[in-house]
Parts: sequence; C-alpha cells; structure tokens
Amino acid sequence: MKSIFYIFLLMPILLWSQTNFEKAEKLFEDGKYESAKPYFENYLKENPNHTETIEYLGDIWGQSKSWDNAIFYYKKLKKLKPSEANYHYKYGGALGMKAKDSNRFIALGMIGEVRTSFEKAIILNPKHIEARWALIEMYIHLPTIVGGSETKATNYANELAKLSPVDGFLSKGHIAEHFKRFSEAEKNYKKAVEIGHSKKSYQKLANLYKNKMNMPEKAKSVLEDFAKQKG
Repeated sequence: MKSIFYIFLLMPILLWSQTNFEKAEKLFEDGKYESAKPYFENYLKENPNHTETIEYLGDIWGQSKSWDNAIFYYKKLKKLKPSEANYHYKYGGALGMKAKDSNRFIALGMIGEVRTSFEKAIILNPKHIEARWALIEMYIHLPTIVGGSETKATNYANELAKLSPVDGFLSKGHIAEHFKRFSEAEKNYKKAVEIGHSKKSYQKLANLYKNKMNMPEKAKSVLEDFAKQKG
C-alpha cells in the first residue's frame, strides 16, 4: 500500500515535468525558441541528465548566437554521451562560431579543438556528412599559415562524393567557387542539379550565375527550371 501511495504522491510532479517538456518541444518545433527555453530549463532541473533537453537548450542558445551558452550545453552532452558523434559535431560548430566572432589571437587558440571535434564526429560516425562539410569550410577559410589547405578540403569533398554524390559535387563546386574558379564550380553545380534535383543545387548554380559570373538571365532560367520541376 505504501508504494501505491508514493506513486500517487509523485504523479503530479511527473505529469508537471512531462508537460513542461512537451510544451517546450511544441514551442521549439513552431520556431518559438525563446518561449520554449524556460520550459526546457524547468524540465532540466527535475531531470538534470536528460540529453534531449540539454541538446534543445544548446540549439536554442545557438539560434541566438550565444555561443558560450551553446558550448556549455554541448560540452555537457559530450560528457554524458561521449560516443555520440553529433554531440561532438555540434560542440565543434559552436566553438567554431565563437572563434569566428573572436579576435584573431583567441580564434587561433581554438582552431585545434574545433578541428578535432569534427574529426571525432567522423571517427564515431564514418558517414557523418555535416562534419565533413564543416571541415571543408574550415580549411578553405583558414589562412595557409595557420592550417588552411585546399588539398585537405578537397580530400573531404572526395569522401563526401562516396557517401552522397550530390554533396560531393556541391562541395567541389563550393571549393572551386571560393577560389574563383567559376567555370569549374559551374560544372560541379550542374552535375549536382542533374543527379539530385535539390533546391540547394539549383540555388547554388543560380547564385553563381547571378553573383559571380554576371549572368542574371541564366540565374533566372535555373530558378524557373526548379519551379517547373516542383510544379
């Protein structure tokens, strides 16, 4: 009888916690991140190791570009589940964004941890596409003197091609565009459109024509082709 009594006693607390999480999740899904935050925070007080809640809070702080707060939650996730690739990826992403917003000397001290976080994500999940994209971005934007390398970026693009041909062509096009080899970028984006027909592929090709190659009519034609495909 005592055990039944305690279950009934705890029931309102359990229901209150569950309601907090469900409310928060619904608000998050609706894009109401700031409204969702206090509900997640209250739920976390009752369930301090609930990884979903911690991840949501990291994502919310990331949305508002509060990188230190996002890092705090993602770092907690890494400690709770060190074998989860995506937690290392998100931690590296938040750290990288903080580095981007910091002065040059602080940023230089963070590059190593950013890189190893993305590499760890790939080790834990060899099919992790986003971590490879992140490393490509890092290597093409870093100056050579502090580790920037088109060769390393291309190596990750080649790995992407094996996992996802569309991502392979898009990443190779992205690298070529960054280094102002626009004809090479165009060929890769066209291949991505041809095999993937994704919105991103069409947009990348249209943006290249409009913003880099001064071909607004071609850009318009690409977007019209995409609209026809969807129609």
